[in-house]
Amino acid sequence: MSENAAVLRGVTFRYANGGQGALNALDLEIRHGECVLLCGSSGCGKTTVTRLLNGLIPHYYEGMLDGYVSVMGKNICDTPIEDLAGIVGSVFQNPRSQFFCVDTTAELAFGCENMGLPESVIQQRIDSTAADMHIQKLLGRSIFNLSGGEKQKIACAGVAAMLPELIVLDEPTSNLDLDAIDELREIIRKWKSQGKTIVIAEHRLGWLSGSCDRVLFMENGGISAEFTGEAFFSLPAEKFSSMGLRAVLTANNHLESKTGLTQIKPFEDIDMITLNGFIYGYGKQEVLNIPELAIPIGAVIAVVGHNGAGKSTFTKCLCGLQKRFKGTVNINGKAYRSKDMLRLSYMVMQDVNHQLFAETVLEEVMLGTEDSGEQTALDILQKLNISEYKDRHPMSLSGGQKQRAAIASALLAGKKLLVFDEPTSGLDFRSMECTAELLRSLDKEITVLIVTHDMELIDRCCTHILHIENGGIESEYKGKETT
Repeated sequence: MSENAAVLRGVTFRYANGGQGALNALDLEIRHGECVLLCGSSGCGKTTVTRLLNGLIPHYYEGMLDGYVSVMGKNICDTPIEDLAGIVGSVFQNPRSQFFCVDTTAELAFGCENMGLPESVIQQRIDSTAADMHIQKLLGRSIFNLSGGEKQKIACAGVAAMLPELIVLDEPTSNLDLDAIDELREIIRKWKSQGKTIVIAEHRLGWLSGSCDRVLFMENGGISAEFTGEAFFSLPAEKFSSMGLRAVLTANNHLESKTGLTQIKPFEDIDMITLNGFIYGYGKQEVLNIPELAIPIGAVIAVVGHNGAGKSTFTKCLCGLQKRFKGTVNINGKAYRSKDMLRLSYMVMQDVNHQLFAETVLEEVMLGTEDSGEQTALDILQKLNISEYKDRHPMSLSGGQKQRAAIASALLAGKKLLVFDEPTSGLDFRSMECTAELLRSLDKEITVLIVTHDMELIDRCCTHILHIENGGIESEYKGKETT
């Protein structure tokens, strides 16, 4: 057996619907049993490498591919993608895109069933994987009723149950809380102990310290620097910043500590939006129970909590997106119901692919605005560092670039209530900073709620923190001053 699990030689790839080259004469060898981290700014080519390793390029994503790519001794161009399924397991940035079943247990069984495994073996793999990943409580649940982080856990478990030789993860922690990230770290270490080869494309870096054997820093479709894991995670913070990478350590964990924050309950006495009867459930299971809550107008409010706490359900009720929700929102003495909140609010969802409709990025961000707003739209695209893609189709962008296009759309929507569900899940350090700066600079009559696990974003732009657990309010407090 070759010592290399994957080999890429002179690989150049350009997407059929994209303008610039995604990869440029890339050479890469990944050894068996190695854990490799791919890092770099959004659009640098990380995801394209993962798609080559799992065969999605060239068998799903169309484009011009030159060079040689082999995985476990198989030439990907000559190997049908179904023949790679039992060899390479993939966890995508958007877990919904890889689900085939509506039930979580069936989803864990799906890959094993396609491999033709006996029923008893499949059941044993489901049980052991669920125990290893601490997701027993997620079994037998509807996929549609899971939080983003819970879906990510199911996606990871579905891959783990297949026992592939090579595991490829693209932004696996983008929707996970800190406890879930700790659990994923232990899973990766267990995979390493089993001799698995692991390739991870990631922006959140600190959790991988001590797990990665090698780190590849990518720029403009190529590898511009290579480090051992130990050397990379020993770099000074200024070096990470100069490379456009996230910090290894963040200052605050807003799920555990309020250090440097002034506890105030209720919020400070200024103009308020009052929420009444925010009680909601899926079937007989109640997932939200907030009888009354007041939030300050003009604040930038982080909505935090563990995966499955009820954060996304809360914001969907607020925006009028949940059917049969009976609660009301009171603004300046006037009560609004769900259908009214649909007109007053704008929400950027976790999966932005569901709200990209236009033929170009510029047209997308201007949907619903006046023609005279084109220069404003261009200015916002410039601030988010995606103005060069203004004439590209939104679906041809990288995950992080799509996220920024959706954020620009929200900022131009002219609504008084903006809600972002994990807006920085696919963003690199500089893009996160640009987003934070824009959110800080909004008109003080605009109220912003941000569902997030991104502690760096919270520290840079949020004025208040709302902590939700088990469908109720755990705490609410004012954040430190942002500049």
